Amino acid sequence: MKQALIKLHISVFLAGFTGVLGVLIVLTPGVLVWYRIMLTVVTLFVWLLWKNKIAKISIGTVWKLLGIGSLIALHWVCFYASIKMANVSIGLVCFASVGLFTAVLEPLLTNKKFSWVEVGLGMISLAGIYLIFHFDTRYRTGILFGIASALLGALFSVLNKKNVEVAPPQTLMLYELSGGLIILTLGMPVYLHYFPGSYLFPTLSDWCWLLVLSWLCTVLAMDLMLQALKKVSAFTQNLSLNLEPVYGILLAFLLFNENEKLNNSFYIGLALIVLSVVLQMLRIVRKKQI
Repeated sequence: MKQALIKLHISVFLAGFTGVLGVLIVLTPGVLVWYRIMLTVVTLFVWLLWKNKIAKISIGTVWKLLGIGSLIALHWVCFYASIKMANVSIGLVCFASVGLFTAVLEPLLTNKKFSWVEVGLGMISLAGIYLIFHFDTRYRTGILFGIASALLGALFSVLNKKNVEVAPPQTLMLYELSGGLIILTLGMPVYLHYFPGSYLFPTLSDWCWLLVLSWLCTVLAMDLMLQALKKVSAFTQNLSLNLEPVYGILLAFLLFNENEKLNNSFYIGLALIVLSVVLQMLRIVRKKQI
């Protein structure tokens, strides 16, 4: 159990590190995500082919997974756009609104009952984001992209949960990320027309960070998460995932001194978001045990 918990928290830490990598990589968000997904898909395909673990699924299911995967690609593009137009802390704070969007979307798209408590907790997070948006005008565009990222992330999570049993996790991820790669490739000419950027091809340092992003923060993080889930409950996993933005913000403070660039409205807004997360954790603890 101890090893499983260590693996779980390493995977969450690696997920929190993705925001920092978005700053270190100089590519525009769309190009960055294209390379991230391309490297991940190639790595997964070679690995699963070598292990002979690519599960066969129906054509209809393949198309469904490709479509769901396009959402995660767009989610990542908006997430990195938020970081590059604001900073890591703002992007991760906005991502906290995913709880509100999930509380609204899940009852609409699944059989789950609508919960006013979950919506209320999500509204507390949204109020925190509004405080930052209203009082710190420097980051408004980044905040809007961050909220769009949270909406797409919530939609992906809800649809993915509905289809999680159709294939083994690694095969599921391979098909979904392939869908993301296809949608980004098809849309790249339009994207480059409006967001040309200074770099189309990664620099040497970009390649290094992209490999870290793909191999460590995507493939390894997923593998560690799956290993941990064999020993710990899904409830423990969900509680641990709440630490992802905390890890990311602390890393941004440590590496980029972002705490010196943020005003009081950020910390008040962050406090509201943390409050909503804590209340949600306490609410779940009352119902279940780790």
